[in-house]
Amino acid sequence: MPFDLAKKLIIDTIDPKPLGEEQIPLIDATNRIISKDVISNMDIPPFSRSTVDGYAVKAEDTYGAEENKPVNLNITGEVSVGEYPELELKKGETVEIVTGAPIPKGANAVVMVENTQKKENTLLIYRAVTQEENVMKRGTDIKRGDTVLNAGQFLGASEIGVLAAIGMNYIKVQRTPIVAVISTGAEITEPGKKLTPGKIYDINAYSLSAAVLKSGGKPVYMGVIPDNEIALNKALKQALDSSDMIITSGGVSVGPRDYTPKIVNSLGKPGVIISGIAVKPGKPTTVALIGKKPVFSLPGHPTSALLIFYLLVKPIIESLVGEKVLLENTVKANLTTRLFSAKGRKTFVTVKLSRDKNQRLIADPIQTGASGAITTLSKADGFIEIPANQQFIDSNEIVKVTLLRSKKI
Repeated sequence: MPFDLAKKLIIDTIDPKPLGEEQIPLIDATNRIISKDVISNMDIPPFSRSTVDGYAVKAEDTYGAEENKPVNLNITGEVSVGEYPELELKKGETVEIVTGAPIPKGANAVVMVENTQKKENTLLIYRAVTQEENVMKRGTDIKRGDTVLNAGQFLGASEIGVLAAIGMNYIKVQRTPIVAVISTGAEITEPGKKLTPGKIYDINAYSLSAAVLKSGGKPVYMGVIPDNEIALNKALKQALDSSDMIITSGGVSVGPRDYTPKIVNSLGKPGVIISGIAVKPGKPTTVALIGKKPVFSLPGHPTSALLIFYLLVKPIIESLVGEKVLLENTVKANLTTRLFSAKGRKTFVTVKLSRDKNQRLIADPIQTGASGAITTLSKADGFIEIPANQQFIDSNEIVKVTLLRSKKI
């Protein structure tokens, strides 16, 4: 199936939507997605406060104050942070105040300490202030009834701070999709175990689990399943019972032990919706829907699996999380080498970005000769697409690079 058609079919068939909401402690809510608008039930700040160290005054009492002709006021007390002053300022009076402390009744401005001189209980003011100068009024930042955060917003450090400011200790967020990750193959061994001849360590489960986590899902590693129909069938059924989505790697090509598509298709309706995509790398990718649970069966080659994850699986997880779809982050660069497409297939080529002596942004293809090389994506800054009907892209041609990660260049 052509890549663009496959991508559309996946979205249309799976129709990914958030899985519901849950209430969690605010301290645990970082990187989650808000499920409902958050309305403030209080003013922030909850009282008018000083923005400087100095003296709270009636602004009109300072009018006419100059460097050579100070105004004298009586000091009648002091106000500290963490307490609300019971005193009320009268004409001709002032109180000492620190940054963040509440403005006492009767005061409407604060004179900075640098513009004053204290002599026992008398304050000499050398610069006049206007009403509300050096004062942050109640509700200046947030007013009671304001929508402070919207449904669908990502909870980063700033957003968590806003919620703490209005006194929330719990927040309703979109439920995190649980994604079962299964590796298949007789040659696969879990890291930490002894590597016997003919075996390789399980790269895919770890790299794909990390990719799931970064996309907002919760990966659950189901282990390595040998090329055995009974064992694979059992593992897939367990995964369906305990997760919202399944990702497998390996066993999707045309070998005699590539059982995955057949077994996945037997688990329920509608079953397999895509078996093979006209794309390089990642041609044998299989996609199924069992009930309402998507199953992505990716190639065993690490680079192919990760690239197909980025192109097809990541958007589905983000939609299940409830994250707002972001536009792809792309840059334009000069290609350093002529590239040829795979005949009849959309081709994705990973590239490394840098600048030449003229400060032009250049894209240098990462040539490994094998999609099984895991270092391909670890070295890559992004990828370029060659359409299925285009024979090649010439060297020094300007290409669009879709970024895989942020990088300063």
